[in-house]
Formats: sequence, C-alpha cells, structure tokens
Amino acid sequence: MKLDRARELARVQLQFTSGYNRNAVRMIPAKVQKLHGQGAVDQLIRELDLQQKFGLAPGSDLSRAGR
Repeated sequence: MKLDRARELARVQLQFTSGYNRNAVRMIPAKVQKLHGQGAVDQLIRELDLQQKFGLAPGSDLSRAGR
C-alpha cells in the first residue's frame, strides 16, 4: 500500500468514531509497517493524530493487526 493511499483510507475512517472504524484504522498502519517500516507508521500516526483519535501511539507494533 502506498503511503498516499494509506492516508486517504485513514482520513475516511476518521470521519466516523465507532469501534469498527478503530479496527479499520489499525489495519492501515499494519499494512504500512510491513511495506515501509515503523518510521512510516509513526509519521502516519502523528500526521493524522491517530493517538488522540484512536489511541494509536507512535512506536506501537501493529504488525499483528488485521491477521
């Protein structure tokens, strides 16, 4: 998954606040982590404020999300 596509998908999920959307948002950085590494995930979390909105902290290992 390209980083621009990950941002786009995450922004769509940020429009909603249910637990389902939180799970969907967790799967996006998991895919990014596999392809681009932890640095890209941390950047995405900070850029979209995913810690405040969904509790995803920079440095979190999300590699098991979406399995």
